[in-house]
Amino acid sequence: MATPEKRDLVSIDDLTCEEILELFRHADEFREDLRAWSNLCRGSIMATLFFEPSTRTRLSFESAMLRLGGGVISAADSASTSRAKGESLADTVRVVGGSYADLLVVRHPEDGAARVAARFASVPVVNGGDGAHEHPTQTLCDLYTLWKEKGRLEGLEVVLCGDLRHSRTVHSFAYALARFRANIVTMAYPGFEMPPYVVERLKREFHVQATPASVGDLPGIVGSGNSAAYLTASKPHQLALFTNITPVHLEHIDAIYMTRAQRERHRGESTEGYPRLSGASLRSEMLKDARVMHPLPRTDEISYELDSDPRAVYFRQAELGVPMRMALLAFLLGKIRLHSPPTGFRTVQPGLSFARGLRCRNDRCVVNGEGARYLVGDFRLVQESPPVLACAYCGSEATAALIGSAHTKVYHRYNSAEARRIKPENRVYFESEEQARTAEFRPRGDGEPESE
Repeated sequence: MATPEKRDLVSIDDLTCEEILELFRHADEFREDLRAWSNLCRGSIMATLFFEPSTRTRLSFESAMLRLGGGVISAADSASTSRAKGESLADTVRVVGGSYADLLVVRHPEDGAARVAARFASVPVVNGGDGAHEHPTQTLCDLYTLWKEKGRLEGLEVVLCGDLRHSRTVHSFAYALARFRANIVTMAYPGFEMPPYVVERLKREFHVQATPASVGDLPGIVGSGNSAAYLTASKPHQLALFTNITPVHLEHIDAIYMTRAQRERHRGESTEGYPRLSGASLRSEMLKDARVMHPLPRTDEISYELDSDPRAVYFRQAELGVPMRMALLAFLLGKIRLHSPPTGFRTVQPGLSFARGLRCRNDRCVVNGEGARYLVGDFRLVQESPPVLACAYCGSEATAALIGSAHTKVYHRYNSAEARRIKPENRVYFESEEQARTAEFRPRGDGEPESE
């Protein structure tokens, strides 16, 4: 009997929309009586490897596993692990994912670290948050909360507010909302806008279009220098919006997703005037049925007076994290089955790997951090002409101006006939001639043989 393929949850893309909705229904079953499932995962062990602080994510995972009847081993302080001695993440997960545990939950400060863990571990890996990259299980909890509150996801108007550049929860949530054809309003604190690679991917893969937005009077958010943008899945009757300079005017909002300033990933930027939701913010008619969401922890961006407002659901988000994670763990451990076919789930496999050539420009990426010792550049070609490549670890994108041949060490303009003749397996991509020459490639001279 063939061994089932290992499934990881590194990105929210690793689950199809149909699988996500099935997991919601399983979470509903678990939530009916959290104590009724203590035999489902008996004998299984989960390891939580947290190299960055956490309260809710780690404890909700551990609670979920214990309620399923499994065991938990934990490394909750990186200072007390062998990382303090210089051990690589790859070696750690190979050891812990051997006879120690049947599933790993990993949190790490570097973007793309969860992808490294998934590649080197022999057991399923769940991303508990990797740098400013993604936090897919938080997204499952967020989607589950929104689904239960509103009864649907498609067509909802959701505001993402605050630090959209560094918040990994926002990035995963935006991808998922786009897949479910919800509409997104971004209201970033100035300078903390959504990363360009996130916006480009939303446009390229999910056909999301962007246009200015007008959201009326929202005290504490609008009027503090925060500009709004409307991101929506393009439909024929909407296309006229994108050629009109007039901003899209929203008359209602279904949810506001607030985020704190991610100070642990800032570089000394001021956050004076950071948006803050208060009772006055919610008096707007467009927010009468909105839900206020937050991945927690909060600092000053949501007033405590809102805690008693029935529209505030951030503590319910945290509560729903346990049954949601119970469903996920039971699925990844093979204890429950999903009937939706996994066809098309987008787990990133090794793509274009080369020790020389294009480099990930994200200095927070694991390949430029602890992985510099043992990882080489690994990219996915996401656009042919001009060549756009995405780092297989953190997703950051770069455009290549030149293509070289690993066989001849000669480079050409990406759109030249010579470049097109280079076999895909021999191609090495460069952003500039300087980068190519540093890698000891040279331009084609007269009389040289054509590249292969």
